[in-house]
Amino acid sequence: MKLDSGEVLAIASNKMGHGDDKLGKILIKSFIHVLTESEKVAGTIVFYNSGVLLAENDSACLDDLKLLEKNGVEILLCGTCADYYNISDKISAGKISNMRVIVEKLENAGKIIKP
Repeated sequence: MKLDSGEVLAIASNKMGHGDDKLGKILIKSFIHVLTESEKVAGTIVFYNSGVLLAENDSACLDDLKLLEKNGVEILLCGTCADYYNISDKISAGKISNMRVIVEKLENAGKIIKP
């Protein structure tokens, strides 16, 4: 797995797309899993709004996020969002950050991907 340090993946929801929520959760899980199998991956993944729920202890995506992190992907979670969902003490992948750092990552990215 090669990291692209100029690329940032921004995940704003615990679902992918609009429509059926159950399908959206299946899709985001599959999307994150496919990242672990990709040859090139964004160097940073930022999670905000309900996206932070994907890094929670019982998330279906947790193993894949831990694998990405182990392989050097920087995983940043919006602290305000984690507080809002009352999960700050239940995060098992990535690190709690703040909106200033997230904005800087997005501003300095050569490419932003948003599923």
